[in-house]
Amino acid sequence: MFHVSCFMLLSIIITSYKNPELLKVCIDSVKRNIAITDCEIIVSDSETGEDTEMLMRENFPEIKFFPFDENVGLARLVEVAYETSRGDYLLFLNGDVIVKKGSIEKLLEYVRDNPSVGMAGPQLLNFNESLQFSCYRFYEPMTIVYRRTFLGKLGFAQKHLDSFLMKDFDHKSIREVDWLMGSALMIRRKAIEKVGLMDLRYKLYFEDTDWCRRFWEKGYKVVYNPESQMYHYHGRGSAGQGVLKTLLSKKLAWVHILSALKYFWKYLGKPAPKHS
Repeated sequence: MFHVSCFMLLSIIITSYKNPELLKVCIDSVKRNIAITDCEIIVSDSETGEDTEMLMRENFPEIKFFPFDENVGLARLVEVAYETSRGDYLLFLNGDVIVKKGSIEKLLEYVRDNPSVGMAGPQLLNFNESLQFSCYRFYEPMTIVYRRTFLGKLGFAQKHLDSFLMKDFDHKSIREVDWLMGSALMIRRKAIEKVGLMDLRYKLYFEDTDWCRRFWEKGYKVVYNPESQMYHYHGRGSAGQGVLKTLLSKKLAWVHILSALKYFWKYLGKPAPKHS
């Protein structure tokens, strides 16, 4: 089905942050459920602890591993791994994703067979097999307001948020979308060479929104493909109990708002790309 390129067919780049247990499950799922042999795995990890270093050294010595002492942000993790990658196609995975058998091949085959597609993402599932929303319409300023204030409970706001989450779509068919959650993305290298990597100005949130928007602006389609399915352990950024959970959630909310301000300022006066 696949031919060997002058470089390598596929690079799988896994980014992680302070969770070696999930990272191990992620890597094991990739190695167990992929049939492609012309590929490499690269792991890039923020705020790396001794347990993560030990995991990579003892369990996966063959994998390229880039640890960082600080939390450098997703965009920087992606950049460092990309610079050493050799694949004509790249699968970017968060360390909290578990791939299903055949899911990588289906995404790769779809992108390869559709040259106008620069980026494709799978259907993400919770561990109980329920749907996890992972494709969206572009943010508007009021999207942030409705998501972060009591106004979100009002009828008109809920209608707006349902549209943002694409709840008018059954998520069972392949579809062009504004943007995809960055947890699992298959991208052709030629597209990245034209579009560029994630914007390093975002440390958390909006890296994926911004990236997808730039793909559209450069003439590449962004596609949701539910024929490929992966599990995603979503929401662990607010892990904790009681006061700690509340404080962390508020901190993440403010980070989200600050990233939104950077995004809207960057595209001030620029209409969002249109597609079918």
